Amino acid sequence: MSKVFLELKSKISSLESTRIIGRVSAISGMSLTVAGLQHAAGIGQRCVVKGAKKPVLAEVIGARDDGLQLLPFGTWDGVAIGDPVELVQHDVGLRPDDSWIGTVIDGLGRPMTISPRFKKGRTRRSDRAEPPPAFGRRRVGPKLQTAVKCIDVFTPLCQGQRMGIFAGSGVGKSTLMAMLARNTNADVIVIGLVGERGREVQEFIQEDLGPEGMARSVVVVATGDEAPLMRRQAAYTATTVAEHFRSAGKQVLLLLDSVTRFAMAQREIGLSGGEPPTTKGYPPTVFSELPHLLERAGPGCEGEGDITAIYTVLVDGDDMNEPIADAIRGIVDGHLVLDRNIAEKNRYPAINIQRSISRMLPACHSDEEYKIMHEARKALARYADMEDLIRVGAYKPGTDPEIDAAAQFHKGADVFLAQRKSEKLSSDQSFAELFRLLLEAGIDVPIDLGAAP
Repeated sequence: MSKVFLELKSKISSLESTRIIGRVSAISGMSLTVAGLQHAAGIGQRCVVKGAKKPVLAEVIGARDDGLQLLPFGTWDGVAIGDPVELVQHDVGLRPDDSWIGTVIDGLGRPMTISPRFKKGRTRRSDRAEPPPAFGRRRVGPKLQTAVKCIDVFTPLCQGQRMGIFAGSGVGKSTLMAMLARNTNADVIVIGLVGERGREVQEFIQEDLGPEGMARSVVVVATGDEAPLMRRQAAYTATTVAEHFRSAGKQVLLLLDSVTRFAMAQREIGLSGGEPPTTKGYPPTVFSELPHLLERAGPGCEGEGDITAIYTVLVDGDDMNEPIADAIRGIVDGHLVLDRNIAEKNRYPAINIQRSISRMLPACHSDEEYKIMHEARKALARYADMEDLIRVGAYKPGTDPEIDAAAQFHKGADVFLAQRKSEKLSSDQSFAELFRLLLEAGIDVPIDLGAAP
């Protein structure tokens, strides 16, 4: 009997699966229309367009009476009217595995470098998974140690928190991300480079991230010259890989650079599908996709780990109130603002403390830590109010003791807040140094000296 079953199994496995074929009926710009698949495929399903040069993987982005609209993961080069289009019916989704740590993959989860250890996992995951239920997930956990002085003191990061880094171009977003990847005490780092410049990918991996950071990282790359579907997919893939490790109970740090380029890719996709441009040229789907993507990060359910997420936001013309920046700021749990004026003074990371905030405060600091941070913030804000007058000599030292103390504290704090990417300082050391600077400036901190960090 077992022999009969084995023969039957062999015959079944050798049978070809049913193939569903349509035909290309129109091509306009990035969009292709295929007839014959209207009742077989839905939005988000994938097809293979078999052009003259090579097969092109595509995704269904719209449906009409005369056919389905497809966009490519590459280009339509060589595709012509009448070419066959086959519906992909198997192996859709990702199968992340622990062996992916230390590798670089593309938006579709394929290795971009030779890695003998790389293999697909047993469980297939949807790249469009739903966020954990609001009442099923745990609350944000304790502080993460990032070893970045400015963050640990003024904008602390907690397990499961989502933070945005807002900055214009060339102000140090990628370097700050590399510092977080190398120093943060997370189990696994997942880095999504969405729309990155091709020449900067190797530079980021080899110099900024380095062997130390790469040893516990999975890097997902889609360069700026790739199709918008591939750029959008890279963000989905990075989040899906992070979800795999969260489900395994690990503390995951997800770094996505940048969510703005994800939004731009979605804008191209939406406009190609016939959506009307609304806010500053962005179609409505952009503003529905952003919360869906960002809400997937965060604390897991009971028995799972957490995804602590950092999203960089490339603001247009340093305008922090442009539509994408404004939408993301309302979703995340805090934001770091990198200031071009600070960068021009050669202080990196160029974090503007007055404009940056963590929504985990004050609960994530101890009472002593919060008092030190509060006095330091107050002194820096006081100096910022009078900085122009002090610089032009309109303020005479000795007029106001509070301003004099703030000015003296600012000199030391400006040096303290500067940090090279190879430099590390624990949170306790950072608070102790800041406490010393406050005392030297004559600023009273109302804490028990025995309890100070």
